[in-house]
Amino acid sequence: MIITDTHTHLYSNEFDEDRTEMIQRAIDVGVSRFFIPAIDSTFTQAMYDLEKDYPDTIFLMMGLHPTHVKDNYIDELQHVEEELAKRKFVAIGEIGIDLYWDKTHLPQQQEAFRKQIQLAKHSNLPIVIHCREAFDEIFEILEEEKSADLFGIFHCFSGTYEQALQAISYNMKLGIGGVVTFKNGKIDQFLDQIDLKHIVLETDSPYLAPVPFRGKRNESSYLLNVVCKLSEIYNVGQEEIAQITTENSKDIFGI
Repeated sequence: MIITDTHTHLYSNEFDEDRTEMIQRAIDVGVSRFFIPAIDSTFTQAMYDLEKDYPDTIFLMMGLHPTHVKDNYIDELQHVEEELAKRKFVAIGEIGIDLYWDKTHLPQQQEAFRKQIQLAKHSNLPIVIHCREAFDEIFEILEEEKSADLFGIFHCFSGTYEQALQAISYNMKLGIGGVVTFKNGKIDQFLDQIDLKHIVLETDSPYLAPVPFRGKRNESSYLLNVVCKLSEIYNVGQEEIAQITTENSKDIFGI
């Protein structure tokens, strides 16, 4: 069984004490494809180091995370462009809008999101969207930018059924992780109405650990708990969940 974690921050300092062991635990349970989102330029070297250690299992994205869109965001976007010119990445991400922590940089977040979407189109790459308390703002820009060459993943999807359909209408897969196991997560109540062809798996580790690890550090091996939950929701075997969602990830990332 091959399971794909389409979104994990393996370079996080929360893994500094046991990163090698943590990755091996994931591989041991079948999680053998790890897709790594960018945050800002300060994490770039750590991402490259990870890829060097695991060249066959770790795949890198490039982008500017919305919570790191600050006064220097133009410089950060320039860094994204420079890195894209140097080498190959599998996606532009994670990008988007986050109004949970700070609304003061909303105009800059919107501009950075729009510019990175256009960069993805120019590079023929998918986007990986971060959305927190910003569905309306995200959808507004996706509506402006929608086209045949706009596609990707709506990371950590936690919206309504209607919002899920809207995201899918923009050629987005839904990134499903630990939230689907939460009692108050709500997406488990309608997910069986969404065809599995629109779903990919993710942890967002070290964040959003699934039940029974909720509140603790998340890691990629816990993706097996998400597979189990989706197996219940869709009433199909875990192997089928793993196979379909891995194929979906290949459709997006091309690898």
